[in-house]
Amino acid sequence: MLIQLETGQNFTTLSSTNNISRIQLRLSVQISLNGLSFLVTNHENKEVFFEEHKLNHSTTPEELLMEIESIISEKEILNSTFTDVSLIYSTPVYSLIPTVLFDETKTSEYLKFNSKILANDYVAHDELDTWGITVAYVPFMNINNFFFEKYGSFNYYHSISILLKTILKKEKYSLPRMYLHFQQNSFDCIILKEGSLELCNTYSFNTPEDFIYYTLFSMEQLKLNPETLPVFLCGDIDEGDSNYNMAYTYIRNLEFLNISDFTPKLNVDAEGHRHFIIKNIK
Repeated sequence: MLIQLETGQNFTTLSSTNNISRIQLRLSVQISLNGLSFLVTNHENKEVFFEEHKLNHSTTPEELLMEIESIISEKEILNSTFTDVSLIYSTPVYSLIPTVLFDETKTSEYLKFNSKILANDYVAHDELDTWGITVAYVPFMNINNFFFEKYGSFNYYHSISILLKTILKKEKYSLPRMYLHFQQNSFDCIILKEGSLELCNTYSFNTPEDFIYYTLFSMEQLKLNPETLPVFLCGDIDEGDSNYNMAYTYIRNLEFLNISDFTPKLNVDAEGHRHFIIKNIK
């Protein structure tokens, strides 16, 4: 039996459950094939609980669901009543479409151009109305069904939607800028110019040499100079690691994005850039 779920198609709207606890809590879960992150915040958007689980190998949606069920069963706070529940899918299977050209009846067609999808895959989409961008992607419906049964109404989005919205809302510069968001064995590359999106892509990589090749190639295609282009880093990268050192060899203007510049009420440690996406869902 198919359970009707509330989708994340309208990025600006959040649902709430019917049960509101005395202390209102919100749950956000970021899901990738290499790991899971859980964030609980209160009604003032202050961080109450955060935990990250990295997986040593790429998993399937079925294995991910087992991990999620195990973690939730062990953490009392994850069995609370939440006013809002949001899932974030960090997967490479997505496509950006200008909203004026988007046809909801042909959503799967947009993904077929650059991704392999199955005939029975459900394709969802997020709308970034302010910027005229629609993001089509494949959520994991087994995980969606579990969250609906566990928590009731919830929203889900693709991580690139949150990353783009967060950056574009803050963007006030006319000169080009590059943003690199790292995950395990992949990174998102975003280039803006005059406040508009010039490039958005996700690249898989195994070595620092792979990473810098894709990065410099993206710059070259847009005729940007690595000696002068400001490049902002976030996600799974730290100063002194192999990817950072490779970037610093070829790029002169590197800077880490600080979560406190975007969401000041959340806890920030020395690695405040690492969990940029899940801590910027609003």
